Amino acid sequence: MVLTRRAAGKLLAGSTLTAALSSTSLTPAMAQEKSVKIGINFSLTGADAESAKRIRQGAILAIEDANAKKTVPGYKLEEWTLDDATATAGQYDPAQAATNARKFTSDKAVVAAIGPQMSGAGKAMAPILSQANLAIITPASTNPDLTDPKFAAQYRPGGKPIYFRTVTTDAFQGPNMANFFATNLKVKTIYILDDSGAFGVGIADTFEAQAKKKGIQILGRDRLDPKAADYTAIFTKIKSLNPQALYYGGVGQAGVKVVKQSYEIIPNVIKGAGDGMYIPEMLTAAGFPSAEGWYCSIAAPHFTAEDPKTADFFKRYKARFNMDPEDYSVTAYAAALVAIDAIRRVAATGKPVTREAVRDAIQTAKVTTPMGQVSFDANGDLTDRTVSVFQVKKNGAKPLDSMPDQWRYVGVAPQS
Repeated sequence: MVLTRRAAGKLLAGSTLTAALSSTSLTPAMAQEKSVKIGINFSLTGADAESAKRIRQGAILAIEDANAKKTVPGYKLEEWTLDDATATAGQYDPAQAATNARKFTSDKAVVAAIGPQMSGAGKAMAPILSQANLAIITPASTNPDLTDPKFAAQYRPGGKPIYFRTVTTDAFQGPNMANFFATNLKVKTIYILDDSGAFGVGIADTFEAQAKKKGIQILGRDRLDPKAADYTAIFTKIKSLNPQALYYGGVGQAGVKVVKQSYEIIPNVIKGAGDGMYIPEMLTAAGFPSAEGWYCSIAAPHFTAEDPKTADFFKRYKARFNMDPEDYSVTAYAAALVAIDAIRRVAATGKPVTREAVRDAIQTAKVTTPMGQVSFDANGDLTDRTVSVFQVKKNGAKPLDSMPDQWRYVGVAPQS
C-alpha cells in the first residue's frame, strides 16, 4: 500500500493527537510515580518452608498496605522474593543466600531488604550487603555475632551496620530459656544437642553457659548431622545417662527427627528448644504424640488476635492469606513497616531514594507497629529483649496444624 502525502499527513496528525491525548490523560502523580524495590529473602524450600511462607506473608501484607494507602507519595513499592533454601540442602543453603545477596546488590532499584529467616543465611549475606551499604531487617534470625561489634570486620566490612532485627538475639534467648529450665521447671540435669548450623550451635552455646551458671549439670552434648536419618544411637546413649531434660539447638531439618526419635526412646524427659522449632512443621511433620509437651522459646513478645495492638493485623492477615499468622509474621510485618517508613522519610526530603540514605533512616527508626515501637541500638539490634516461652499441648477440638491452638503460651522467660 502506498500512502499519498495527504494521507500520510492525516495519519501523522492522528498519531500526534492520540499521543497528546494519551499524555494528557495521565495524572501528574501517575506521570511522576517511581518504583523502588524491597528484597525479601526466606527459606522457602525444604524443612522450614511452611514457616517461611507465613513469615514472608507478613512482609507482603505491609508492602501491599503501603501501596494501597500511598504511604510513600509518588512511589510504588515492589517486592522481590528470593529463596535461600535448596532441595539439595533440604533447608537454607549459605551458598544460595550469598548468591541472593549478590542479586539484590546488583540491582540499584533494591533500596532495602527483609530477611533472612536463618542465621546461617545471614552470615553468608551480611558481608556482601555491607559492601553495597544495603540494609536488611530480619524478623527471625537471632545469632548475636551478626551484630556484635567484635565481628564487625567479618559481617560489616563496609563500615556502618546494615543488619537490623525486629527480634532479640540468642545472647538473650538461649540464657533466658536456661533460666526458665532452672527456675520454672526445676531442672537439675540436662543433655544438649545442636544441628551444627550457625543458629543451632550459637543458641546451644548460650543456653549451656547459662545453665551451668544456674547450677544445672550438663551430662553431655552432641552435634547432629541434619541430613542423617537415624539418631537412635545418640538417644540410646542419652537414655543410659538418665537426664531430667533435653535441649535442642537447631532448626526443622534435624529437629523434626529429634522430636520423633526422642519420643520413641526417652518419652518422659522434659524437652525444649529455641525458636528454630517454634514452627508449623513441629505439628505437621513431627506430629502427635511426639511433639506433646515440648517447650520452645521465641525471641520476641507473644502476639494474639485478642490484643488490641495486633487484632487488626490478625484479622487482615487471615482474610488475605486464609491462614493464621505466627508470631514472626508480626515481626516480619514490623520489619517491612520500618523499611517503608525509612523510604518515606528519605523521599519526603526530595532527595534520591538511595540504599545509603535508606540505611541511615533505618538506623534512626522509631516506628509504631503492631509489636510496639521499633527502634534499634547502635549495632542494629532491637531494644526490646523479651523472650517468650510456649509448650505444645494438644487441643483435639481444634485443627492439629494450627499453631495458635496447639502451642500454649506459658509466659515470658526470666531474664538474666
